[in-house]
Amino acid sequence: MPRRINRALLPLSVLAFSLGLGGCIGTGGIAPQGKALEANELATDEAIAHAARDANWPTAQWWQAYGDQQLNRWIDLAVQGSPTMAMAAARVRQARSMAGVAEAAESLQINGESTLKRHNWPTDQFYGPGELANSTTWDNNAALGFSYALDLWGRESNSTERAVDLAHMSAAEARQAQLELQNNIVRAYIDLSLHYAQRDIVAATLKQQQQILELAQKRLNGGIGTHFEVSQAETPLPETHRQLDALDEEIALSRNQIAALAGKGPGAGAQLQRPTLSLGAALKLPSALPAELLGQRPDVVASRWQVAAQARGIEVAHAGFYPNVDLVGSLGYMATGGGALEFLTGKKLNYNVGPAISLPIFDGGRLRAELGEASAGYDIAVAHYNQTLVNALKNISDQLIRRESMDKQQTFAAESVATAQKTYDIAMIAYQRGLTDYLNVLNAQTLLFKQQQVQQQVQAARLSAHAELVTALGGGLGAGKDVPTAEQTAAPKTPALLQALDH
Repeated sequence: MPRRINRALLPLSVLAFSLGLGGCIGTGGIAPQGKALEANELATDEAIAHAARDANWPTAQWWQAYGDQQLNRWIDLAVQGSPTMAMAAARVRQARSMAGVAEAAESLQINGESTLKRHNWPTDQFYGPGELANSTTWDNNAALGFSYALDLWGRESNSTERAVDLAHMSAAEARQAQLELQNNIVRAYIDLSLHYAQRDIVAATLKQQQQILELAQKRLNGGIGTHFEVSQAETPLPETHRQLDALDEEIALSRNQIAALAGKGPGAGAQLQRPTLSLGAALKLPSALPAELLGQRPDVVASRWQVAAQARGIEVAHAGFYPNVDLVGSLGYMATGGGALEFLTGKKLNYNVGPAISLPIFDGGRLRAELGEASAGYDIAVAHYNQTLVNALKNISDQLIRRESMDKQQTFAAESVATAQKTYDIAMIAYQRGLTDYLNVLNAQTLLFKQQQVQQQVQAARLSAHAELVTALGGGLGAGKDVPTAEQTAAPKTPALLQALDH
């Protein structure tokens, strides 16, 4: 928070400013031009309007909706031990430390220094040191110097607030990194589950193919089959074995990926068991859309803090146009001659204290350039915030549309599998009774295999859609009070005194 200015010092500052008014540099009308969008001003589509009838936020442990304890453990491991999270946490600590550095500039600064030197004085007939000529003495001093920035124009306080805003931004970015890590692990875990399901289908297909081969061999031995049928039954077996091997490879790679995301080695990933994912309840959305919803997304919060920090940067640049007044002084002991520590006696004491005033008169355009850079930085931050809002709303709408589509596709896929299974069963019975040839059985089996694969892919896509929608909603990582106010993010106006200089 800005420090309270000693009212007794205001007349001094006004006097100093008045004396240098003629020499001060004008801002030349340099000001930010960007305007932040209001979330409620953005048009929403039917998907969001329909979803707004629900009234629930995602929970912070949103992945528990899948009902898989192994997934819960691995996400906990990742949040605690992932290098990504360690880097994010370090950035937050770094930003907080930088805020501490900026805040320290507002406090009284005291520095001490001391020198003890043996001084040999030369002999010079014109400029010699008189009685000290051709002698060696101690030339010592010790001093305490202090300075205190009066901060009459808010330079130091705004610098501190800017650093604090950046620390808030780093905290929001850490939440975003955590959310992305959780999302990546869930998606990799869903892929692992899909690979297992696909392997089951291929293994079942291999078993059926082997049964058909045995049946074809029996028919040949019984004199009602042909060698061609046996050859047809043998043909798909190598390819099915290859598919099994490829899926085993995918399972191993998915385990490695999950382990790496959690900051663990491949050995830990090898301990992963088959997932037991399920998703019963549908995700509900908040009733207030999109303003409150978007306000919970860590990336939106981070971009808002960036705007607030850039606004304080403009205030710092404005302060550069005013006279700078600091209170400085020193207290010390000094002596030339005498013993090594004789300078510490009270007779050698000296001090000074008073204001130090500096006034920008001509700087080659530096201050104007700094203000221009700060104003442009604010406009960039505002544009980034606006784009983040637009992308966030699009992402939410996309995932709502996808979720609704996946629910419908799941129903259709289940119907297709049931029909394909019925067709295959009929073909097998007809083949066993000699009512049809092997080609019809093979076609029915191929269709069943494809429909089962589609069903598993749809189910995996539905699970992923849930994860993506929760991520789009901020993952339950509510910003709480860690959101800047509209006043903090508003573009600062050019102070009246600087406006007067421009005219």
